[in-house]
Amino acid sequence: MSEQLTLDIDIATNTIRKLKKNRKIKLQKDAFIHSDQRVHYTSPIFQKLVKKYGLGQSMARRENCWDNAPQESFFGHFKNEAYIKTCDTLEELKNEIKQYMIDYNYYRYQWN
Repeated sequence: MSEQLTLDIDIATNTIRKLKKNRKIKLQKDAFIHSDQRVHYTSPIFQKLVKKYGLGQSMARRENCWDNAPQESFFGHFKNEAYIKTCDTLEELKNEIKQYMIDYNYYRYQWN
């Protein structure tokens, strides 16, 4: 196993462990982790950990940008419309993101 592969797997598995450890986050019974098909997400090590924690796993199809198009679109709008660069503290950043989500979900025009 290459050093880069190990690093990628550690980043991915540590993220799952932190998610499960965080008492502020209550995952729904049938929660899923969605990702692309990079090597760390297709690794048996990562897949075993996801299963151990009772999470489902879904992956975008190879070379199909449409699977992630809604998320990419949202984050594109978020980067252009949220005022996160002016935040000086973590609390200000959290408040800005929360306000953006309220505006995006309830007041921003959506096509459908």
